[in-house]
Amino acid sequence: MKLINFKLDEEIRLGIKAESGIIDVTSSVDDTLFAAPTTMEQVIVSGQAGLSQLTQLMKQKVRILSEEHLIYAPCLIKPEKILCVGLNYVSHAAESKIDIPVEPILFSKFNNALAAHRQIINLPKVAQKFDYEAELVIVIGKEASNVSKEEALSYVFGYTTGNDLSARDLQFRSGQWLLGKTCDYFAPIGPYLITADGLNPNNLNITCEVNGVVRQAANTRDMIFDCATIISYASQYMTLQPGDIIFTGTPSGVILGYPEAGQKWLKAGDEIKVSIERIGTLQNVLA
Repeated sequence: MKLINFKLDEEIRLGIKAESGIIDVTSSVDDTLFAAPTTMEQVIVSGQAGLSQLTQLMKQKVRILSEEHLIYAPCLIKPEKILCVGLNYVSHAAESKIDIPVEPILFSKFNNALAAHRQIINLPKVAQKFDYEAELVIVIGKEASNVSKEEALSYVFGYTTGNDLSARDLQFRSGQWLLGKTCDYFAPIGPYLITADGLNPNNLNITCEVNGVVRQAANTRDMIFDCATIISYASQYMTLQPGDIIFTGTPSGVILGYPEAGQKWLKAGDEIKVSIERIGTLQNVLA
């Protein structure tokens, strides 16, 4: 099932992608008096029971909206944690001229960094070297603490598409990456959150285009640490909560990896599209 958040009269609503458009869950529940979760957070917490209710709701007389003019919201609004994995593809570590890590490198972003599909992203005036990073994003479905690698994927609710936007001049100003990673709207995600059932996160094609030119093209099987390893590792140090999201790292092709003379950083007016097989395409324009 593909779920979205969208805005209607400044209210963030839950939607389901259907063949004919987007099902407005809130209106459909009101119209049919059918019991079902009406926010993304409720769906995640309710787990399979909530998804079953949404499946039944789709069989009712539901309200369908055109996706063409929809105003999207981030598919997660207030996760407790936004974790990110650095240097998680051999090719990216090589182009960054950094040794391949022996365990996942974790850093964080904050909720101010969340942005939606088709949202215009204003670049901060305090930086100049802006870069893209196409990434598969994990959405945690239930509390996870000290979980094994073997059971880790059972704690996943679903997956979405993400762009770990980065201001490289801020990122490497010190030994801490935070400043360059969590500027406002530097973590666009979406448009869809696809549920984990039937999806193999370890074999998905992932691409990034800038102004129609492919800059990154890889497969998630090329990760150094797969999704299960990342979840298990993180859960040894902190309890993961339902709705937490994890950016799983980016493949080669980022601007940082170009020879210095060829580094043409992102600028206002650039359009970035991140696509992940079976999940969807996330598109943003910079300003």
